[in-house]
Amino acid sequence: MRSVSLLGILGTLLAASCSGDSRIDRDPESSLVDLVSGERAFEHVAALVNFGPRPAGSDALEASRTYIENELQKVGWVVQRQNFTHETNEGAVEFVNLRARVGNAGSDEPVIGLLATHYDSKLYKSFDFVGANDSGSSTALVIELARVLAKHPKAFQGIELVFFDGEEAFGPNITSTDGLFGSRHYARQWLLREKKERPNWGVLLNMVGDRNLKIRAGVQIPGDSLQDLAENKESSGYVIDINEVRTSLNEMSRQLLKAAADLGYKSEVGISGNYIIDDHIPLNVSAGIPTINLIDTDYGYWHTPGDTLDKVSAQSLEVSGRLTLRYLEKYLLR
Repeated sequence: MRSVSLLGILGTLLAASCSGDSRIDRDPESSLVDLVSGERAFEHVAALVNFGPRPAGSDALEASRTYIENELQKVGWVVQRQNFTHETNEGAVEFVNLRARVGNAGSDEPVIGLLATHYDSKLYKSFDFVGANDSGSSTALVIELARVLAKHPKAFQGIELVFFDGEEAFGPNITSTDGLFGSRHYARQWLLREKKERPNWGVLLNMVGDRNLKIRAGVQIPGDSLQDLAENKESSGYVIDINEVRTSLNEMSRQLLKAAADLGYKSEVGISGNYIIDDHIPLNVSAGIPTINLIDTDYGYWHTPGDTLDKVSAQSLEVSGRLTLRYLEKYLLR
């Protein structure tokens, strides 16, 4: 994740529909929000931190994968591994994205929306980086949300959970060739499908457990990422309508603020004035899937030895979880 100041403000917000698919069978008057448990999520953070540093290609990350798979399978999710190998600053590394669908939703069932996180931690050779908030908090919260969503599997079978490997760069910062390995690979798979077969939207979680929670959602698209569109056209024959993606993101931003207001979280939730380099960028730009990034970048322990379990709170995890579920239920799946 990297935050970069915008040179200008994006154009006038346009009304657009980012709603889900009418095939979703859900009672709009019911809600699962109150079932989200910050304590349960915190327990998952603790378990992940106990594995130690979890950089891509490590034994600790494999242990984390197994943990995620087991927790999801306990509550009825079917998990598939998406393996691929990519050259990095550390040589060839095998990465593994995890994809999960609930209940009887099979690979031939349409994916309406994505709920995603990365689950690797950044590699540091000079100190142990356990990444309690980055990425322990978001990984743990998606596991907890999976438990809640499984209460009504038919209603949420159109959602695919994605745990991205290799979000973190092996060098100091994410670049065009370093970092976002998992999301770039995943997005390219969707680009090979026609637009009507791709998900309608995505929600990416990252760093959502800070005790002093201040989510500032990332929705802006950096201009230099638009060069990817030309590459996409050459490789797949499909063209992404970036203006359509931006319009959808603007509407998703408004809906997120409404969800926050519904729950009394106005002070904890806002929209970032900066663009943020994270796994939502390939989904937006490479696959044309409008994806919003729920993230708290105001975290003083980011990429330091201090990103430890004591910096994460169950209360913040519960706020982030309730917000995400309200957003899904009332606005994205309506």
